[in-house]
Parts: sequence; C-alpha cells; structure tokens
Amino acid sequence: MAKEMKTLFYKIFVEAWSRKLISIILAIIIWLIVNHTLTSTRNISNVPVRIIHLPQGKTVEGMQPNGRLAKKLTLTVVGNKALIDELMPSDLEVVIDASNKPDEWFVTIDKKNLVSLNPEIDISNGISRVYHPNLVIRLTRLITEQIPIVITQPIGEAPRGYQFLDVWPYHLSLTVSGPEEVVKRLKLKEQRITFNLSDVSKSQLDDLALKSESNSEVISYFVPEQWKQINIPILSDSPIEIDDPQAKVLRIDFVRCNLLPINAPIQFSLFFPTENLQQLNPENTTFAPSNLVELVKGAPIITYPLYANGVDSLFLETMREMIEIVVIVAPKTERKLLEWSVQFVNPRLLEDKYVATLMSDVSDRDIRLMQPALREEYLRNRFRSYMNRFQLFRIDDSKFELAISLSGNQIKVEESGAISTPLFSR
Repeated sequence: MAKEMKTLFYKIFVEAWSRKLISIILAIIIWLIVNHTLTSTRNISNVPVRIIHLPQGKTVEGMQPNGRLAKKLTLTVVGNKALIDELMPSDLEVVIDASNKPDEWFVTIDKKNLVSLNPEIDISNGISRVYHPNLVIRLTRLITEQIPIVITQPIGEAPRGYQFLDVWPYHLSLTVSGPEEVVKRLKLKEQRITFNLSDVSKSQLDDLALKSESNSEVISYFVPEQWKQINIPILSDSPIEIDDPQAKVLRIDFVRCNLLPINAPIQFSLFFPTENLQQLNPENTTFAPSNLVELVKGAPIITYPLYANGVDSLFLETMREMIEIVVIVAPKTERKLLEWSVQFVNPRLLEDKYVATLMSDVSDRDIRLMQPALREEYLRNRFRSYMNRFQLFRIDDSKFELAISLSGNQIKVEESGAISTPLFSR
C-alpha cells in the first residue's frame, strides 16, 4: 500500500514537473488577464457630491461647510469587474465644477467627475462609463445672519440634595452663513437646546459648593463647551458651536435642599368672587376656631411652625414678613374644599430689594464679572423663579397642605387629610 502511494505521489508531483509548473503559471496568467478584462455594471448608493469653484457670494442649498451636498447620489458605474466589485460608497466622490456656470444647470457626470478617496483604488482606468439620475444645481445668494436660540427647560433629575433653580441666559444667537432662503427660514423659527440634569453629578456640585467664594445656597454649574453646540442638518452635518458672547456665562443654577425656618407669622387673606358677594362677603364670613389659626387683633394668623425649601436665605429674609395665604371663598355647592395659595404682598418692591442687595454684594465672583444690565436681569429671573416655586414645608420636610372648607359662613382650616371629602361636589 505504501509503495502504491509513493508511486502515485511521484506521478502527480515529480514526473514531468517542469511541464506541470509551466501549465500552472500559464493558467494563473490567463485567469489574471481574463479577470481584468471582464466588464461589470453595478449600482453604488450614497455617493457624496462636492461642489468646487463656486462664484463669490454664491452657494447651493444643502451644501455643508466642507463643500459637500447633504444629498447623495446613486450611480451606475461600468468598468473592470475586479475594481467594480471592490468599490464602496466611501471610496468615491463626485466633484462638480461650478465655475462659469449659470444660476441653474443640469449636471452631466462622467468618469472625469469621479475622484477616488481610497489611495489603494485607481478608478482612472477601471471605470469606463457612469450613469446617474437627473441632477440640477441651483446657485443662490450666500448670506450671513444671526439666528435665535432658546435654552429650554432642562429634562432629567437634579442630583440628590439639590433642586434645579434656573438656566440662564434663556436666549442666545448663532451666526450662520448659508443659502438665503434657508437662513431666512431659520431666522423666523428659533432653534432649541435642552440640557439633561442627569448629566450633572452630585460630586461636581459638591466641589463647586466647596470652591464658592460666597455662602449662598445657590450653586451655578457652568455649561461645558461641548454642550454649547447645536445641530442644524440643513447647514452642517456636524454640530455648530454657538458663538454668542453670552454663551460664556451659560449656566444651570441649583439650590441646595435645606429647610429654612420662616420664623414669622403668616396671615390668611380671603378673596370673594364678585358673583357670590350677596351670599358670601367680608361682613358675614369669619374664621372658625382652629388649632391652626389664631386671631391677633382680628387678623387671622397661622400658628404652625413652617419652613421653606429650595430658596436661599436672602430671599426668605426679604419675604418672610410679606407672605400670606389667600383663600378663594366659594359656596359649598360649588366646592367642598376651598382653593388656596401662598402669595406675596408687594412683590415688585421685594424684588427690587433682593436685587439691590445682591448687586452690591461682591462675594460672588461669577455674578460680579457680568455686565451690570445682564447681572440685574439674571438676579431678577432668580427671584421670580423662587416666587413661582415657593412652597411651605413642615419640620419633617413634607409639604404643608391645608384642607379649607366652608361650614355655614365660617371658614374651617385643618391640615390636609383631616377632612375626607371630594374636591368637587356632584
């Protein structure tokens, strides 16, 4: 058996080996020649198009800053099979010369318009013909304008121990250049940026609090540079950096979650809608005796020790003597429980006082570096945010809720949960 195998091996590989080697070499040569002379046709999608030599002051709608059009083409290419089979959309680019062209023309693409982006692929001799769908290039005026950007209410959750206070500034602008029609449309419709509070960590805010030059409960997180970008696909395939000078002070403000004692009496005030004045009015409506309400010289005052959260100490110091609880008095047939809200007396005067105090404070370097007008606007926005979010809390950090009802012509005030009645009558 072994002898037969040796004989077979000899006949295949040794006997007349020179003629067999020549045959193999010739076969390889013939295969290479045939393979490189075969012609193939193939569709290649998503081929980028670049415009060069645009006239001064002109552009093309959809053209990116790198000169490419946002629209890509599907080409049918005919040529060498080996090369055609290897081609990828990223290997090709169509280059169109716009010099000496009218404002609108039909483009004819041939092999001269194709540029290889892959140095390992030579398409100059490998592609013989190119077919493509109709392509019309329209030149339009290139203009530069500022378009509006709005910083919207952030999404996500603030880190534990902090509450979101505000984002400032609310409005920015962006200088863009592009086709006249596109830029004008962008100028009429503001672009929006929304930050995610979940991208801010507790450790970052804790570090900022330690480094703060002031003892304020407010921590300003300055937005990182990589956040100060906006996507406008019709102008650019990559984010555009916001160039507004105010973007340098773009910040998200947080306030530390600290219970602050109000340490001042809070008065009740009754509001009587005019349509019910014959039935319910200040002359016949009074407060019923309650462990929450004390009449001091005829003024109903809440006796429960209350706290504020999500505001700073200066705000509370400014407001504590001017807080009131307003109750809307309505017949029992309309509401089982009366509506009430916390309000402030003379809020504009209080706002001016709060802002004036901080404008004269030089301990906060970040605020101090702002221009006076911007600084004042920023502080007024902070004050109004405090007012809009203000709530009363108990010592255990739970919200202070009231169940206020009308019994005859007496206003009965209890803590929420003491009365088990539906909000609306049926």
